[in-house]
Amino acid sequence: METKNLSIVIPLLNEDESLQPLMQWIEKVLQQAGLGYEVIFVDDGSTDNSWKVIEQLSAVNKNVKGIRFRRNYGKSAALNEGFAAAAGEVVLTMDADMQDSPDEIPALYRMIKEEGYDLVSGWKKKRNDPISKTIPSRFFNHVTRYVSGIKNLHDFNCGLKAYRSDVVKSIEIYGEMHRYIPVIAKRAGFGKIGEKAVEHHARKFGTSKFGFSRFINGFLDLLTISFVTRFGKRPMHLFGLLGSVMFLLGFLGAAYLGVSKLYAVYNDLPARLLADRPSFYISLTCMILGTLLFVAGFLGEMIARNSPDRNTYLIREKTGW
Repeated sequence: METKNLSIVIPLLNEDESLQPLMQWIEKVLQQAGLGYEVIFVDDGSTDNSWKVIEQLSAVNKNVKGIRFRRNYGKSAALNEGFAAAAGEVVLTMDADMQDSPDEIPALYRMIKEEGYDLVSGWKKKRNDPISKTIPSRFFNHVTRYVSGIKNLHDFNCGLKAYRSDVVKSIEIYGEMHRYIPVIAKRAGFGKIGEKAVEHHARKFGTSKFGFSRFINGFLDLLTISFVTRFGKRPMHLFGLLGSVMFLLGFLGAAYLGVSKLYAVYNDLPARLLADRPSFYISLTCMILGTLLFVAGFLGEMIARNSPDRNTYLIREKTGW
């Protein structure tokens, strides 16, 4: 596979109106910059004419390639397959709706190649989105900064990002984890993460693919990624620890009750039946829960050691390869 300066991965869903003007814009910018490139469009199960447009673009430009899913898997799946196919030294992602400006590409490329960043994330400092999207986005970005420890990023969900090739080849994204690629990359050992303020345009074609549910999903995904990145390969470290602590507390409580009961009996002191004491049932419950957590950690460890490393997505067809 020929190595190029730059691979641009563009996931899309029903964006047939914007693809041709977007490609013309990208081509103009990269020709002026003198960069060898490939553009990989990943059609995430579009029902409009998006694939036909990609085939037309590929037929007239050898740098254009396309991957078409059999159904809609989501943006994370599209990025994951695009990353696997990318041959460039630097891999850049952007959305297909023309809200991300291709004029930012050369500067992002230089930050990776010349300044040595592992990952550079765009920051839509001035957003052309309704307030219903901007306020929740700011909240989640603030929470993600706090949880992840990546204090210098203001916009984790910006689609315009640049990566060193070995970053995208070393990580896997699935579900809706595309929002947290910087977090995944940091956990994988790529710590030099930068940010660049980028121009954000109002949408000209089509409609937004994200509703209010993405904010709920985003919060749940943040909890998931926090757990998976820390304990995904070693669940016993969490469940085993919690189970052991809970079992020990229950055991010590039950032992105390048992010893105090025996002491009272041998010294002819009044004592309640253990079955009449709520603390006995609390101790017993702690021991049971501790055992269940320990077993859950053991089963999780077995699953993690025997699970496949990658998800599989059914690709319908490709073009330009």
